[in-house]
Amino acid sequence: MTEQATNGAADEQQPQFSLQRIYLRDLSFESPKSPEIFRQEWNPSISLDLNTRQKQLDGDFYEVVLTVSVTVKNGEDTTAFIAEVQQAGIFLIKNLDPSSMSHTLGAFCPNILFPYAREALDNLVVRGSFPALMLSPVNFDALYAQEIAR
Repeated sequence: MTEQATNGAADEQQPQFSLQRIYLRDLSFESPKSPEIFRQEWNPSISLDLNTRQKQLDGDFYEVVLTVSVTVKNGEDTTAFIAEVQQAGIFLIKNLDPSSMSHTLGAFCPNILFPYAREALDNLVVRGSFPALMLSPVNFDALYAQEIAR
């Protein structure tokens, strides 16, 4: 019985990670030059901005919000559309050292959220009558390492 109690205590000290929920926090789309933009030759330039933020909820629960903002211009100065999504998740994270916790919240969780954000943006852009963005995967580990190096 002592061995079982010891194993139970050891299990409680093991690092734990569990995705509790993924949800869309905010979504916006603006096409300031519609319908004129649809009559122009399509020559897009894309500007992408990524941002993450996290906060501790209660206990070992954390909310991570990935914001993906896209501005697409047709030609040099005509804004075709601006789209933004805030994709969020609630994660249960326990028993991590501070460095691992920081990496988990700053890179691992955004890696989980990004495919959902990308899909939401693509659907939004297509509903605005523009070609799908088809954003490439993002290496959040590299972005996190760059941020830590600063």
